[in-house]
Amino acid sequence: MRFLRRTAVANLLIIAASIFVSMPTAAIAQNRNAKSNRPAAKPPKINLPASVTSKPTLKMDVAAVNANSRSSVASAADRLDSLVEDKLREKNVAPNPIASDEVFLRRVYLDVAGRIPTLGEANAFLESSDSEKREQLIDDLLGSPDYVSNFYNFWADVLRLVERPTVNNVADPYLGYVKDSIRTNKKYNAWVYEMLTADGKVWENPATGFQLRDDGMPLPYIDNTVRVFLGTQIGCAQCHDHPFDQWSQYQFYQLAAFTAGTRTRLRKGDPGFEKTNPAATLIKEARGKFENGRVPGPFQRLAQANMYVVSEVPAKLRLPHDYAYEDAKPKDIVTPEVLWGEIPTSASKSSPREQFAAWLTSADNPQFTRTIANRLWKRFLGVGLVEPIDDFRDENACVNEPLLDYLAEEVARSDFDIKEFMRMILYSKTYQHVSTDYELTSGEEYYFPGPVVRRMSAEQVWDSILTLAVNNPWPFERPTAKDLAPVMDVDFKKTNYEAFKKQSERYGETYFDNTYKRSLNKHAYQGNVLARASELPSPVSADHFLRQFGQGDRETINGSQTDPTVPQILAMFNGPITHVMLEAGSAIVDDVLAIDSTRDRIDAIFLSVLARNPDASDRKVAAMELGRVRQDGVGYGNIIWALLNTREFLFVQ
Repeated sequence: MRFLRRTAVANLLIIAASIFVSMPTAAIAQNRNAKSNRPAAKPPKINLPASVTSKPTLKMDVAAVNANSRSSVASAADRLDSLVEDKLREKNVAPNPIASDEVFLRRVYLDVAGRIPTLGEANAFLESSDSEKREQLIDDLLGSPDYVSNFYNFWADVLRLVERPTVNNVADPYLGYVKDSIRTNKKYNAWVYEMLTADGKVWENPATGFQLRDDGMPLPYIDNTVRVFLGTQIGCAQCHDHPFDQWSQYQFYQLAAFTAGTRTRLRKGDPGFEKTNPAATLIKEARGKFENGRVPGPFQRLAQANMYVVSEVPAKLRLPHDYAYEDAKPKDIVTPEVLWGEIPTSASKSSPREQFAAWLTSADNPQFTRTIANRLWKRFLGVGLVEPIDDFRDENACVNEPLLDYLAEEVARSDFDIKEFMRMILYSKTYQHVSTDYELTSGEEYYFPGPVVRRMSAEQVWDSILTLAVNNPWPFERPTAKDLAPVMDVDFKKTNYEAFKKQSERYGETYFDNTYKRSLNKHAYQGNVLARASELPSPVSADHFLRQFGQGDRETINGSQTDPTVPQILAMFNGPITHVMLEAGSAIVDDVLAIDSTRDRIDAIFLSVLARNPDASDRKVAAMELGRVRQDGVGYGNIIWALLNTREFLFVQ
């Protein structure tokens, strides 16, 4: 889209100098010999934390794609393309041309890795003459830690991942589990089934975190589960028959009856809870021993967190006292019943919760496969085949039913290998076409002559700026169940006050909120912890860059936003995160100062920020800026800053 390539570069350069007075450009400005093509000595690396200026030390074993299935994936992509083209011909719409290598490179990095490519990565791809370099890049990215981080962010928005769903409910192991399920490429149906049926404490069986996310809200739990995994909104039927769909209140309660026996707390009679609540007993004893009865936070949270144990017991669900329909009476017991289809025979003798999970995740449940296919289609093409993606009903018709049927079949045919499914979409010409400027709110149906132009997500903006700024965006990883279990697990049958107090002190020194967050500050610049968005506290504070750019508070499903705001403009113009890349030791400073030629430095800046080479017009504007600014290094800084503030940087083309 040419309108994105030429927006405001010249104008931004004109105003750059006045704003850049307050920007830390000393690192680049030390080069006084840019015009004579003589390299300057690198400034001492004193401004950024050593952990982010050093080489990456991350060692993440990520499941690779099947190297032997490339031809079969390509064939599946061809079939996908033919179904798109059939609809385009029917609607008399021409497909867009294939995107250039530069556009494809940046798009696939943002879509799969969640960031822009580095200078070295851009040069390697653009200089390659390999006829299969696009397929190879897709495969490499799908097997990278960047993919894990990016799709953790995707699922964090869908699953509403937060570290503290309630005051004492510790969900960190669950968040680590979601990330690890992506890393190992766990089969999608197995992953969902695991989350719906998990028992135990969250650090023993972190999949229990899915049920604990809606702890104490059994009816919203059903609503959220069906919406996320079956693309069906039945929440209105919790209180009354759905006004816009077929679902009745009675059907809602029939479905909810499957999980009525889910319990999330230790109960009287469980091991360690013979007579009195063990957590309350410990806290009561502590009040008599701590000064003024002030029991430390780590002590209280550790005690209460160990009360959260997910289990299933026999239980009946009754209709509400104010049930007003003629098909049943208030407070009647409800027999479990699925919304459509049948419980798989293999689960007929299982517990109600297992029956529900088996039905929901069955390959024979069309909405399970269609929903994930539609979610991922929108992730890469920008618009779902059904919109909204979690509201399948007659009023929201599919724009290409044969295509969605085929995508759903491919999910099942691949045995729910989501990575192989995504690989098929990425291989397709449909994905690799030039993008279209299209707004879902236009009211017009979109038939996919190519992807649509999209604004970066908050996480993509943050991780892309980190790519420019730091050499190591992984100075740490979020804690996992393996990390937390030795610190947090308490056996109430065996512990006593002194042993528990000692363990609570260890928790307070390691993973208790305030302590853990303070430990991250050693990787911070001006209060901003320089790490991938996937590793930061979830959610970050309301004034954080990520929240300013639309990261949701994780209270609603897909609660993120991409709308522009004034705080975003201020953050990009003169915020701390844009300062980072111009400090001594930043990745882009090192890259630019390592180059001798002024022309090559300009090329490096454009490739680093926009993943493309400058054209003649770009070079002219850049040369004018370097000639206008007396301090040569500041001119380079102005160019970097100006490109960062273009629409071209903030959009996925």
